[in-house]
Amino acid sequence: MALTTVETDDGPLPVYLARPADRPPWPGVVVIHDALGMTTDLRRQCEWLADHGFLAVAPDLLHRGPRLWCVVSAMRSLVRRRGRGFDELEATRSWLAAHEDCTGRVGVIGFCLGGGFAVLLAGGGRYQAASVNYGGVPEDADELLADACPVLGSYGALDRSLADAPARLERALTRAEVPHQVTVYEGAGHSFLNDHPREEMPLWAFVPGRFVRSGYHADSADAARRRIVAFFDEHLGSSDDGHRS
Repeated sequence: MALTTVETDDGPLPVYLARPADRPPWPGVVVIHDALGMTTDLRRQCEWLADHGFLAVAPDLLHRGPRLWCVVSAMRSLVRRRGRGFDELEATRSWLAAHEDCTGRVGVIGFCLGGGFAVLLAGGGRYQAASVNYGGVPEDADELLADACPVLGSYGALDRSLADAPARLERALTRAEVPHQVTVYEGAGHSFLNDHPREEMPLWAFVPGRFVRSGYHADSADAARRRIVAFFDEHLGSSDDGHRS
C-alpha cells in the first residue's frame, strides 16, 4: 500500500496503490472517490479490493487546489462528460493496464461522485467491468450504455436524491443486453459503503447528508462488497487467465 504518482499531460497525478499479498499478475481496478477525495475511507476501499486479489489504484481528482473548488470542477467535468477529470482517469487506467503486475484486465468502481464517473466510463470498451455505487444515471442512459461493459449497481433505498437511478440503470442495461446486477439495499441511504471518520468530514458535507440519509450501513456494505468481489471475479478473471492489453 503506497502513495505514488501517474504522469499526465498536466503533470504528476497523486494515486494510492494497494497490492494483493499473493503473487502477481492481478486484475486491476480503478477506484474513484466521492466528493471528499483522498480520505482514510478511500484507502480502505483500495485495501479490501487488494485483499480479494485486485491491484487497486485510486487517483486523487481533487489535488489541484482547495477541495471545494476541485469538487465543483470535477462535477462540471462529469456534467460535460469531458475535461481534466476524465483525462486523469484515463491516464490512471492506461497506467494500471500497462503495469507489470496487472493482467491488463481492468475494472472501475466509483462512489457517489465517482459512481457518476463509473456510469459514464462503462461504455467505450476501455473497462471490462464497472461497479456503480450510488452514482447518477443520465436520461440518455439507453444510448450511453449501449456498448457498456458488465455493470453492477448498488443503491440505498433511503437515498431520495437517486430514487429513479436504479430503475433507469436497470432498464438501459436490460435493453442493451449488457450483463448486469442492480441492487437496492433496504435500510441504507447514500454513501452506505463509505465509513468516513467524523473528523475528516467538512461542514458542507453534513447538509446534503441529511436529505439523502447519508451514512455507513454495515449490513448493506458487507452484502454489497460480497457482490462486488464476485462480480469482478467473474468479469475480470483470475490472475491465471488474464492477458495484458
